[in-house]
Amino acid sequence: MLPRLLLSLLVLTAAALPALAQEAPWPNRPITLMGGFPNGAGTEIYARRLSEPLSQALGVPVVVDNKSGAGGNIASDFVAKARPDGYLFLVGTAGTHAINATLYRNLPFNPLRDVTHIALLGDVPNVMLVNQQHTPALRSCADVLAAARARPGTLNYGSTGNGASTHLAGAAFATAFGLNLVHIPYRGQPGAMQALLAGDVQLFFNQTGPAIALIQQGQAQGLTVMQNSRVTALPSIPTVTEACGKEMDTSTWYGLFAPPGLPAAIQARMNAEVAKIIRTPAFTEWLVMNQGIVPPTDLTPEGFRRTHEADIARWATVVRASGAQVD
Repeated sequence: MLPRLLLSLLVLTAAALPALAQEAPWPNRPITLMGGFPNGAGTEIYARRLSEPLSQALGVPVVVDNKSGAGGNIASDFVAKARPDGYLFLVGTAGTHAINATLYRNLPFNPLRDVTHIALLGDVPNVMLVNQQHTPALRSCADVLAAARARPGTLNYGSTGNGASTHLAGAAFATAFGLNLVHIPYRGQPGAMQALLAGDVQLFFNQTGPAIALIQQGQAQGLTVMQNSRVTALPSIPTVTEACGKEMDTSTWYGLFAPPGLPAAIQARMNAEVAKIIRTPAFTEWLVMNQGIVPPTDLTPEGFRRTHEADIARWATVVRASGAQVD
């Protein structure tokens, strides 16, 4: 009887171990913040800045990993199909989860349904960049409009890839002003920026974060911010309305997602910690003055979902008007 009793106890104990492991408090191992673009992209810059205070708040390492390619779709699809266990999150964008919904004919995931919304991370303006060392005649938006109209199809602009927000910002500008601009895609931020600095492209409608340092150092010049209000970190650069005479807004956003089906308790905890970090004076100052990003006013998951849903419809109009399409 005794050996059988001991055996039964051992079996019961072994069966209970997985349940005990599942009940361990979250988090109890490293968390990954994934991005869909190469090193140097705005999403990676943001993720690395967020990872340190988030690690301190959660008590576990928070590491940054990139799976770049296909306009951010590789990382987005990976996260969409991952286990919703609270150890993998995605720093997504309006490009990956709003623009791509219309831009790509066949996405392997649903940008709205195949996510759990954690928090909006901030609004990201675009700025029209030139390198006056190579294009001294382009000193204002009026100069760009005049050059594009005088020689249709000869003025080009670089982007961080087909379907990226830097692509659609240029396409939206061309559509709004009836211009024939040539789009030249590069693989990520470094390639597109190097093309501008080398004079291989004349324009780059870049996000403010990667652009600010180059503007401040005089390596590139900002002709206009592509929205209807000035950027605090770039106060001397006029809005598109002021510089070009027409209202338009190509600003996008960064947002934190998790795989679909994330437990509500983990979603709430992660949202609370991220919101707390964003609201700190030091982080807010970094966003505004270093990255040119506008901190979100609504940091709830529900507010993020509303913004996300509305932006799918907004960018669908821009994509269709531009004629851009990626297979």
